[in-house]
Amino acid sequence: MNEDPELVEQRNSLKLERLELALRASNEGIWDWQTDQREIFYSRRILEFLECGKDHAPHLFLAPFPQIHPEELPAFERAVKNALQDGGPETLAVDARVRTGGGDWRWLRIRGTIVRSREGKAIRIAGSMINISLRKAAEAQIEEERFLLRQLIDHVPLQIYFKDLDSKITMANQRMAEWMGFSKGSELTGKHDRDFFDPDHWQPAAADERRIIKSGDAIIDQLERETRSHGEETWVITSKFPWRDRQGRIKGTFGVSSDVTKLVKAEREATDLANQLQLQNEAYEEELMLAREIQQALAVEGFPASTATHLRHLNFGARYIPISGLAGDFFEVMKINEDCFGVLICDVMGHGVRSALIVAMLRGLLEKQRAQTHEPSLFLQGLNDGLAAILERSRTTMFATAFFGVIDLTAGTFKYSCAGHPGPIVTGPNGIRQIACERAEKGPGLGLIRGAVYPCNQLNLAEIDRMILFTDGVLEAENQSGEPFFEKRLMEIIDRHATTPLENLLDGILSSVLAFSEGQHFDDDVCLLGIEVSRSA
Repeated sequence: MNEDPELVEQRNSLKLERLELALRASNEGIWDWQTDQREIFYSRRILEFLECGKDHAPHLFLAPFPQIHPEELPAFERAVKNALQDGGPETLAVDARVRTGGGDWRWLRIRGTIVRSREGKAIRIAGSMINISLRKAAEAQIEEERFLLRQLIDHVPLQIYFKDLDSKITMANQRMAEWMGFSKGSELTGKHDRDFFDPDHWQPAAADERRIIKSGDAIIDQLERETRSHGEETWVITSKFPWRDRQGRIKGTFGVSSDVTKLVKAEREATDLANQLQLQNEAYEEELMLAREIQQALAVEGFPASTATHLRHLNFGARYIPISGLAGDFFEVMKINEDCFGVLICDVMGHGVRSALIVAMLRGLLEKQRAQTHEPSLFLQGLNDGLAAILERSRTTMFATAFFGVIDLTAGTFKYSCAGHPGPIVTGPNGIRQIACERAEKGPGLGLIRGAVYPCNQLNLAEIDRMILFTDGVLEAENQSGEPFFEKRLMEIIDRHATTPLENLLDGILSSVLAFSEGQHFDDDVCLLGIEVSRSA
């Protein structure tokens, strides 16, 4: 029974309408090509993709395919050739950039079904096209980001790797590959640490990874010693983390390691060197201790006795405080004869070993100058020339300040010379004053100028009750305002304690200076030498 043509047409029209709606919803267009004709049918949606009208639409499937981008042209040409080949495939599928009527390139996904004759000849191809430019742009962006991320991973100076649940490598960066002796990371895929390392490394490492997989807790900055099967030893700082999929399930572990072999070896060498230095320092400290003991013994060996002579006798007292083990300050009281005594106080530049060596030199020169002790000027000249000669030979710049005086009980005089040193403070019937404080009374420091001349000055012993010699460690003590102690305060203390016993006076001076100083300590070596002239009734 024949159907009503109107019903058939209505049914076909409904099918076409449904197809059009479906294609519109999917954003696709349809095309149809009778292969023996040069014309091709494009739906309106495809014409919109191509940005052209029906009369000017290009036939995309006719050689030489001018609308196809050169980069996709070989694949497009091959797909069309295969489709038209007798007995070829039943479908055509290709993605390509197509030039639009506006001159732009647009990505189209082209799909078609091939209708063939009984002989296998393609007689008709029909299918759909869809604009995939946005998807391709997103894919290109993702691919570029992946490429940049891979570039970063491969070029950072760290070993980066991923391992599965069996601790086998699934991915490794270029640095990791080179670290393991390979040219690229893919060569490590499927490898286990046991393939490279001795058991004393790979077994604890595998245990750590099992613990991470079980607990989900990371291991951060762990120092690991890697022992290779061929005997090489390397050290790394490694951090390991659980590797999770998008659902949070643990797939394995991944880690980041940094080569610290040079640092560890350098630390070992430094430790060995430190041990050697400690041994050397211990030996050096023993030598310094011996030198310190000798220096202290010389400083406290006592004073020569002074008997009553011509109704006068002398009393001596001293305080000696080095701020380090070896000091650059020293004093000396020399008995020249029964009635004459030489007093010397000296301050070498700086302190420590260098200053102590200069002190030792000066003490040696003292013995050579014994014959000149009656003349303070000649005595200092001899010390200066001897020290200057030594320093010139050693090409060393050092100097010392000194004050030397001779007490002659018979003559009742005190003769003195000064080599750049602070002048002593004298108390007596005429009050308190500082001597050798004028430039004309002083010569240069010892060791600076060979052949320097040192003026000689004289006092009558009747003018002296007490005399305090000191080094500048007393004067340079500073209070919280940065103000030095200076001679004025020292003279006030000495004057205030004029009737105090000499030993108590020396202790009082030190106590006053410490109370004045900001840190309650001395910043330089301190040396005090007190001389008391007593008169018999």
